Amino acid sequence: MEAADRGIARWLERHAPAHVIGNVRGLRDESHARIARLERRVDEIAASAAQPPPPALSVPVAPHKGVTMPMEVPTHKGMAMPMPMPVPVQAVPAKAGVVAMDMDLTEGHENEGMVGAGVKVAKEKVKEMVMSGGGGGWEVVGISGMGGSGKTTLAMEIFRDHKVRAYFNDRIFFETISQSANLEAIKMKLWEQISGNMVLGAYNQIPEWQLKLGPRDRGPVLVILDDVWSLPQLEELTFRFPGCKTLVVSRFKFPTLVKQTYEMQLLDEAAALSVFCRAAFDQECVPRTADKRLVRQVSAECRGLPLALKVIGASLRDQPPKIWLSAKNRLSRGEAISDSHETKLLERMAASVECLSEKVRDCFLDLGCFPEDKKIPLDVLINIWMEVHDLDEPDAFAILVELSNKNLLTLVNDAQNKAGDLYSSYHDYSVTQHDVLRDLALHMSGRDPLNKRRRLVMPRREETLPKDWQRNKDTPFEAQIVSIHTGEMKGSDWFQMNFPKAEVLILNFASSLYYLPPFIASMQNLKALVLINYGTSSAALDNLSAFTTLNGLRSLWLEKIRLPPLPKTTIPLKNLHKISLVLCELNSSLRGSTMDLSMTFPRLSNLTIDHCIDLKELPASICEIGSLETVSISNCHDLTELPYELGKLHCLSILRVYACPALWRLPASVCSLKRLKYLDISQCINLTDLPEELGHLTSLEKIDMRECSRLRSLPRSSSSLKSLGHVVCDEETALLWREAEQVIPDLRVQVAEECYNLDWLAD
Repeated sequence: MEAADRGIARWLERHAPAHVIGNVRGLRDESHARIARLERRVDEIAASAAQPPPPALSVPVAPHKGVTMPMEVPTHKGMAMPMPMPVPVQAVPAKAGVVAMDMDLTEGHENEGMVGAGVKVAKEKVKEMVMSGGGGGWEVVGISGMGGSGKTTLAMEIFRDHKVRAYFNDRIFFETISQSANLEAIKMKLWEQISGNMVLGAYNQIPEWQLKLGPRDRGPVLVILDDVWSLPQLEELTFRFPGCKTLVVSRFKFPTLVKQTYEMQLLDEAAALSVFCRAAFDQECVPRTADKRLVRQVSAECRGLPLALKVIGASLRDQPPKIWLSAKNRLSRGEAISDSHETKLLERMAASVECLSEKVRDCFLDLGCFPEDKKIPLDVLINIWMEVHDLDEPDAFAILVELSNKNLLTLVNDAQNKAGDLYSSYHDYSVTQHDVLRDLALHMSGRDPLNKRRRLVMPRREETLPKDWQRNKDTPFEAQIVSIHTGEMKGSDWFQMNFPKAEVLILNFASSLYYLPPFIASMQNLKALVLINYGTSSAALDNLSAFTTLNGLRSLWLEKIRLPPLPKTTIPLKNLHKISLVLCELNSSLRGSTMDLSMTFPRLSNLTIDHCIDLKELPASICEIGSLETVSISNCHDLTELPYELGKLHCLSILRVYACPALWRLPASVCSLKRLKYLDISQCINLTDLPEELGHLTSLEKIDMRECSRLRSLPRSSSSLKSLGHVVCDEETALLWREAEQVIPDLRVQVAEECYNLDWLAD
């Protein structure tokens, strides 16, 4: 190695520029300094190891009455606090899908009582575990308990605690794992956050020497791993460098690796009733107008499990006594709850779903078709409900809100209020669900024989299709929704199956190459096809000929897919109404394309392109699709302009072109869109002016133009926008609309609040 290093040095001296040689020498000197510091640190550790060890901490595991976990958890996950951000935002991670609760978990909550005291007792015990043992080595401690017992809530309290944050100097990292997690990607992400360095190289692997040395910045580090399902997962994600402490949160215990474990306790009768009443009546006790005996009986059937108390209590809110009695009777038919047998929880929680109307209950069961601990795109969910259950969009959104209000799902980013706006796009919002609720949906959907189920779902990611599917492949499957979750799939990995009634196919995978299942060609009733790649790079699709027989396909969602070059001609998808392309690589497919898109997609009405960062321009043939009513292009940072022919889209009523910083103008032909009602150009920071004939948009009702900082004037014709009722903009831009406000009677100019959303970093 030394001879090779000398050879490289001689080559650099002869051929490299002077500044490169200087940089290399600087790196060499820095490496020597780091090695010297490392040697001093090793000496310090050796000296401290000679000292007698501190006494081991004893954590009592006997039951403690009054320990409560009121299940309030933030709505995004995996954000590392110490990483530098472009804006001063304190991001708080959360377990994906944890049911949102309305209790305040801050230390100063004035109505602490039994519930708050229980949280405080549990919190202090775990704080003692994570802040003890400063001997300089690495250590793993844990929180253990059954699903829904409040483990994640307690872990989040530790994450937020000021003393814990001060002890670790804000070097605390939270990540949710799940059963089918991509461990390599999570480990790489955590290491980049801990070390502050990007992992580079052909194979994106963390060098072993880095793991042994630890991060450059010395000091203690706390890594919180939530929802760990197996010892191999924990072993893979445990960092073994000096000063690193891991807090593992799991339904299981790992005595071979975890030094100390705090065991979650169920609530006693008084604390359980308090949690139940908050969910059912928005107060701490049973109201005078309610049947106290019946309320206590229903609460007792929940057996002190916080999640069951919240969900069942919320489902009975504002219900008449007969519904309460029916719920109590159904709950009582299950066996007594056991600490080790979680199916009892599912049987009790099923009562809260059976109280729903048939349509709402079916929509809840559909949630089980998505992978655990993953955000469910709201656009995908609403679209599936519309196709499968024959719902109008407003009715589907109303069901979403009902399920949210009953704590059966969690809406991320205030979706209930923001996505409820008349012109809002569902694309920016998502849904999460607690894993126990997902288990419940799978449990209820799996009551029928395999071939008779309305939903055929792979509960977790597997490398091959389930064996029971293969055993039953000769009999047609009657499922309306089919959900498959695998890694890379080749043609030989599939076997033929018959789905004569399937209307939705969801393909979840993590791979850079994916062979589409051959049985797609026989799914004659397929209406919605969803492909989501959870891998680290875009995936190339094989067997694209399967699309040619999907005459009834109405919507297509592609996420993190590398689209191939479009052929000149192809068989038209005559009924395709909606295409969504998210995080896809598009430029190679669109560059130089001569495909007549109007012939291929003759009825396309909705086109969404998001986070396709290689998109530089749209093909002009898109403007020939006369059926387009909505076009949404967002977060495409290299898009500089729109096609000049855009004005040909005479049916277009919604045009969103937001967060496209390279866009510098709108084509003048946009003023020919007589049916345009909504225009969104927000966060187009290089947009300098608007077309002079903007006033010709006589149907325009709303403009969103926030964060268009270079826009210094408005066209004179803007005063002719008589239908305009709402403008959203920054304070400086609002001044430009003063004159128009005088002549447009119903115009309301809203100054938008600054909002920096970094949730996408956690996906």
